[in-house]
Amino acid sequence: MNWEAEFTDCFDRYADSMRFTAFLLCGNWHEAEDLMQSGFLKLYLAGPKLSDRSGLEPYLRQIVVRTFLAERRKVRWRREKLTDAPPEGLSSVAGTEDRLVVWQALTAVPARQRAVLVLRFWHDLSVEDTAAALNCSTGTVKSQSSKGLETLRRKLGPEFDHLRLEV
Repeated sequence: MNWEAEFTDCFDRYADSMRFTAFLLCGNWHEAEDLMQSGFLKLYLAGPKLSDRSGLEPYLRQIVVRTFLAERRKVRWRREKLTDAPPEGLSSVAGTEDRLVVWQALTAVPARQRAVLVLRFWHDLSVEDTAAALNCSTGTVKSQSSKGLETLRRKLGPEFDHLRLEV
């Protein structure tokens, strides 16, 4: 199969998952869409040079997370002004309010810690896999996870103790 067909298949399989991962990282659907598209663009450009294309999903996830972190390290000014109010309507599925509150609280967690939390607890990656995705040591993953969870717990308050995650 040529790269164009492989990439199309990869996009069809992983676009929704990467968009949601990006949303968990940045907390904004529009920014998540941009982040996901940047990740796929980088994958598309790197694809012909890859010798082994069997593990594209973890590689793509790594690209999305690293792109998110790189954008957070840049100068803090932006051309666009992001707002807290979502333009789309919110669903009323059971548990949605809790999820929205947790996602909102996740935006208070620093970018690197947020990336660790998303990879560890949303994607259920091991400490070692998370360290590989972020190009850091396992000790860094553990400490960033601990600090991120503490920030999240402080932001959520005691009424969310039933959602407690342990490292």
